Amino acid sequence: MENTEQVVEEVIQSRKAKKFNLWLGMIGMFMMFAALSSGFIVYTASGVDKGIKTLLPNAFIYSTITILLSSVTLYLAHNAAKKQRLGQQKNFLILTLLLGLVFFGLQVHSWTVLAGQGIFFVNPNASQSFIYIFTGLHLAHIIAGLIVLIRCLMGAMKPIPHADNLFRMDLASIFWHFLDLLWIYIYVFLLLNQ
Repeated sequence: MENTEQVVEEVIQSRKAKKFNLWLGMIGMFMMFAALSSGFIVYTASGVDKGIKTLLPNAFIYSTITILLSSVTLYLAHNAAKKQRLGQQKNFLILTLLLGLVFFGLQVHSWTVLAGQGIFFVNPNASQSFIYIFTGLHLAHIIAGLIVLIRCLMGAMKPIPHADNLFRMDLASIFWHFLDLLWIYIYVFLLLNQ
């Protein structure tokens, strides 16, 4: 009996540590994007160039809609997991993954649109390079989010114990919704500075 209680306590402590690490990581990501935003503002205020000076690709609007929809489908997957409806959870996770891939594709497409306008990562107007830096770093985090979602889907397909499934979904939801909010911040920031 004592061993069982000890194992349960270790699992609880491990989960708390994982969730704490996730929050620390997200704070670090937020700080990185805040620093980039500050760098952009200081750079453009210096008068070296006058900002982005281009219209952002329409693909950014579609990206925003797509990632918002993916947050809704992940919310539905999380609710299905709470109610132990594995079939619904799997379906909504697959839909979330597909929307995440569409978001990724739209972002890459936006880079081709920018390149078609003559705006490249390396160019005389460094403000325009910030578009690639912001979106590229966000896409790197989207890749991490997609990996987390795949792990959740695999857990729903095995299936794993309900408590483990819920914990994975909790972490995935926190991270994915954070990425959603982060994209909205990036998009609004770029819009205000175009």
